[in-house]
Amino acid sequence: MMKLLTPFQDKGKAQLEVKIGSVNGKLEGDRSKVRFVQTNLSRVLLAAQMERAEADFAVMSGGGVRDSIESGDITYKNVLKVQPFGNTLVYAEMKGSEVEKYLAVVANMKVDSGAYAQFANVSLTADGKGVSNVKIKGEPLQADKTYRMATLNFNALGGDGYPKLDTLPSYVNTGFIDAEVLKQYIEKHSPLDAAAYEPKGEIVYQ
Repeated sequence: MMKLLTPFQDKGKAQLEVKIGSVNGKLEGDRSKVRFVQTNLSRVLLAAQMERAEADFAVMSGGGVRDSIESGDITYKNVLKVQPFGNTLVYAEMKGSEVEKYLAVVANMKVDSGAYAQFANVSLTADGKGVSNVKIKGEPLQADKTYRMATLNFNALGGDGYPKLDTLPSYVNTGFIDAEVLKQYIEKHSPLDAAAYEPKGEIVYQ
């Protein structure tokens, strides 16, 4: 039986090693970084999620980023090392007032934990209790405006202590696997410019 499977295993391995794109610098996903600070690899993941979900901003827990991508060619295997859990892309729509409450919780998650939040298209100041100076896509948050947020089902279902989103009427689970979303984003936008995803001090902790 194993001999029969060997050709399939070899084919699978070959597919994992196929180049899907490239990057001109390191995309940081090391555990010692993604649980403490915003990183460029997290921004790539979240950019992929925002693009697919047509979202205004995106959030995920840093613990969901499991490896870095080194400068040079990127393979599907690299992508699966970064996102090995098979979570699905979800989105929900919220008024600005609800967004602020959500961000007040996730932006104050403990540093040095898997819950530490990575953000894209968000700038804010977190003080341990709440958030201030919140901007989405560079514009001040408007309480009565509706925003679409992308995240992964793990966080949306309350993983890492994040507020549950699956009870919202606007909640949609796209069914798209996170690693596939990332793979297709890399294929579309390659070669990636690592510097373009570098955080620029948008998230401030007091």
